[in-house]
Amino acid sequence: MAISLETTALAEGRNQYRALTARRVLILIGLTVLLLVSIAMDMGLGPARYSLDQVVSAIFQPETVGNQLRVVIWDIRMPIALMAVTVGACLSVAGAQMQTILANPLASPFTLGISAAAGFGAALALVAGVAVFPAAIQFMVPVNAFIMAMLASLFIYGVSTLRGVTVETIVLLGIALVFTFNALLSLLEYLASEQALAAVVFWTMGSLTKATWTKVGVTFAVLLVCLPLFARRAWALTALRLGDDKAASLGVNVRALRLETMLLVSLLAAIPVSFVGTIGFVGLVGPHIARMLVGEDQRFFLPGSVICGALLLSVTSVVSKMIIPGAVLPIGVITALVGVPFFFSLIFTNRRRAW
Repeated sequence: MAISLETTALAEGRNQYRALTARRVLILIGLTVLLLVSIAMDMGLGPARYSLDQVVSAIFQPETVGNQLRVVIWDIRMPIALMAVTVGACLSVAGAQMQTILANPLASPFTLGISAAAGFGAALALVAGVAVFPAAIQFMVPVNAFIMAMLASLFIYGVSTLRGVTVETIVLLGIALVFTFNALLSLLEYLASEQALAAVVFWTMGSLTKATWTKVGVTFAVLLVCLPLFARRAWALTALRLGDDKAASLGVNVRALRLETMLLVSLLAAIPVSFVGTIGFVGLVGPHIARMLVGEDQRFFLPGSVICGALLLSVTSVVSKMIIPGAVLPIGVITALVGVPFFFSLIFTNRRRAW
């Protein structure tokens, strides 16, 4: 009798797990469909508006549409739409893994100062012509951004490993880094020429309008390199959510995992910033939406974060074109307006839990 009850319980457990897995897969498929629709809408909006049918025809049957429509879609709007997707995915994955390794729901490249550090590094190249790594002078802007972001990440990582450091301390440290790098950026703006100042303002507002196929390719390549590395460590990253001691008891090298993840997060945060400027809150909001929909299991949380971040920035790109007809607002402004209320809700939610 006991064996029969145990067998029944195991069967029920397997069925529940399969149902949960199927539901998560369906959610990911649904999000992917929404993302494709958003990309098509993004390519259809602009000074000249095109219907979804026209956009789809221009993509899949370019020979059947006029030359003007084909050039607008393929050469102008598609790089911008795909840049929104890849940048959103990069920032969301970076935020998701920062929240995982730091056990901090408020962690993201923006809130912990990594984006600000990357922006300052890029501004050093644009304003002063300073190369942090002189051997890569031809790639001065993205390399500067990456190195400064990596230094900020390593600083945060080093502080987080100190005994007695709390989650609140790390958040306050990140805020301090944001103010520090923003102050240094303001100093560079004050000293910059008119042309350099215009380039730096581009970083502070965030914009997709200068997207090119080359920039899309580089950003996508970074994402393509990082995602398999995170996927290989999906079990270890999921175990880390149980706490350092529990993860270590399961055979996870916590210190090495944190260091490697921080380096990858720096890369994911720095490259998009070096191309499109500072875009805030995508790395904070995207992972939380994914977590609410598919849970903490990295097998679903990782692709969920990719799709949610890409969808969030793609929808933001659509909204930036719809607010003022004929004009494209800086996308960083829109993400901030969306992200600040969400940030406040996270603060008050965690405060209630603390009580």
